[in-house]
Amino acid sequence: METAEEDESRSLDSSSSSSSGEIPSVELRMVREGCVGRNNKGVTWGFTSVIGRRREMEDAVAVTPGFISRTCDQIGGCTAPGSPISAHNSPVHFFGVYDGHGGSQVAKFLAGRIHQVVAEEWEKRGDSGGDCWRRKWEDSFITAFERADNLVSQESVAPEIVGSTAVVIALSACQIIVSNCGDSRAVLCRGSQTIPLTVDHKPDRKDELERIEKADGKVINWKGARVFGVLAMSRAIGDKYLRPWIIPVPEVTFTTRSDEDECLVIASDGLWDAMTTEEVGEVARILLRRRRRSAMTDETSAPPAQAVANHLKDLACRKMSSDNISVIVVDLKSKRKRQQRQGKG
Repeated sequence: METAEEDESRSLDSSSSSSSGEIPSVELRMVREGCVGRNNKGVTWGFTSVIGRRREMEDAVAVTPGFISRTCDQIGGCTAPGSPISAHNSPVHFFGVYDGHGGSQVAKFLAGRIHQVVAEEWEKRGDSGGDCWRRKWEDSFITAFERADNLVSQESVAPEIVGSTAVVIALSACQIIVSNCGDSRAVLCRGSQTIPLTVDHKPDRKDELERIEKADGKVINWKGARVFGVLAMSRAIGDKYLRPWIIPVPEVTFTTRSDEDECLVIASDGLWDAMTTEEVGEVARILLRRRRRSAMTDETSAPPAQAVANHLKDLACRKMSSDNISVIVVDLKSKRKRQQRQGKG
């Protein structure tokens, strides 16, 4: 596992469902000649995390390449089932951003452990062939988040007033699988579109407000909507003192990868409070394409995704973000594909 403290990037050699979050539907483009990500090689990323204007750093970031490795058919959601490439072992990469509150303990714990718990839950479940693969991933993430929440108490990780968001992505050769709990956020840049992959769990979100009030809870507007005037999100891991109103149950979504996909941006609300989803997407697309062109002539330069992550962080700081800022950018165009496109040009 790599953590934000190492502050570096690496290059790997190696249909959407939601509850009531109303994530926009994405037109899926099936690729018949093989898996979109082939065997998921060539993915690059960059990440950064800064304390910003807070007194304490409560964010944590983790990247775990190849946290699961199976054939694309076994992982599920292959765009070319039965093809030769779908029978090759393919790594699934794990990206996570965790925004702590009340302290950093839970966020750091999740960065170090939750990918392991997800992998364990995924391995416990049977064959994911046919249409069962979505349920397998959903069950794995939901159970893993619940287990992680219990481990926080069992291992005395933090006091009951400490908690954390968790937005994680499992990236396979053909699928972008997102599990979100809280108000950190993930978006996909596809062509000229910026597509939200998560919907913030805010106390005044209609379905969340109804759930809280049904359990005799209250949402009070104090510097924004807050559960009992305290917490500005309605789901998180930890925060045992606010049960049953704050729950550790994630929403899981699936998006089939496309050759038009540019990048993923996963970040804590220190970025999203300062910039809109559309602003982030536009900046990421423009700078990523520019940096890719530069990288063609300078192979010693840092991955373009790292430059984008750094720039987004700097922009949020200049826009007076008042929170910790953590950003992961995942470049979905392999170097080989970029060279092919340049050759055609």
